[in-house]
Amino acid sequence: MEINGLPAHPLIVHVAVVFVPIAALLAVVYALVPRWRWSTRWPMVGASLLATAAVVYAWFSGREFKDDLVDAGAEPLRFQDHQEHADVLLWLVLVFLAVVLIAAWALGGPSGLASRGGERAKHAPVIEWTTVIMLIILAVLTIAMTIATGEAGARLIYG
Repeated sequence: MEINGLPAHPLIVHVAVVFVPIAALLAVVYALVPRWRWSTRWPMVGASLLATAAVVYAWFSGREFKDDLVDAGAEPLRFQDHQEHADVLLWLVLVFLAVVLIAAWALGGPSGLASRGGERAKHAPVIEWTTVIMLIILAVLTIAMTIATGEAGARLIYG
């Protein structure tokens, strides 16, 4: 895969590196500040969808980029650490997206509008707390795995 004659992977990775932390931070704010849920729900969902799309595209373009480099004579074992981190990140970001979508549906909260339009009903406390805890844990793990994957890729390129 190429973009304007350049390998797509190094370009797409930057989209993932920007949107994964944005999505994770929005998810933490959404989880911890109930009165802001009305204004952070859709930005969190949108950023999470963009982050997931970027990670999936980076994963596929990375596999193709690796194959091209191996065909050009690079040692396949060189890529193992980065590829293993990317595999974990792919599944982690997919689970994170699923929890974000569940949280957007399940977590209620007051509306910021004077008319109280858009206010969401609350669910049982066990559902709310479980969703909040899962959202925070997955947000932190997703950021950590993005950093680890990026570092493994940088070490691969820059030694």
